[in-house]
Amino acid sequence: MRPGVRIGIDPGDARIGVARSDPSGFLATPVETVRRGKGDLARIGRILAGEEADGSTVVEVVVGLPRSLSGGEGPAAAKVREFAGRLAARVAPVPVRLVDERMTTVSAEAMLRDQGRTGGRRRAVVDQVAAVLILQHALDTERATGAAPGEIVEET
Repeated sequence: MRPGVRIGIDPGDARIGVARSDPSGFLATPVETVRRGKGDLARIGRILAGEEADGSTVVEVVVGLPRSLSGGEGPAAAKVREFAGRLAARVAPVPVRLVDERMTTVSAEAMLRDQGRTGGRRRAVVDQVAAVLILQHALDTERATGAAPGEIVEET
C-alpha cells in the first residue's frame, strides 16, 4: 500500500462530497460538503493544500464515476469525466483517478436513514458519506490487489 493521504470526491449536480483517508491509506473519513458551482474546484484545491500544510502527502484524488448497473456510462458519467478533467488540471501534479461508484449514494442514504437522520439533516451529509464509501472502496481495492484503483484522468 502506498503511504499518504487520499482525497475522495463524490461530485453531484448541487453538492460535492469530500472525504480523506488517514496517512496509512486504511480508513476514509468525511471532510465537508462543497457547494457545486463557482469556486468549487478552488475549494477542493484548498482542502488538498491544507492536507499538505499539515505535513501529509496527498497521493491522489479519487473521484466516483457513476455507471449504470450494467457497467455502462450515461450523461451523468460524461459530466463527471468533464469535472474530473478540470479538477486534474487544478490539482496537478497530484493525480486524479476515476473509480466505479455504483450505488454509493443509495447506500449512503440508507445508512443515514437507518441512523434516524431525515430531510435536511440527511441531505447535508449524504454527499460526504458517499465520498467516504467511494474512497473506502478504493482503499480496500488497492489493499486487496496491490494496484491503484480505477483509471487516471488526463487534465483538460
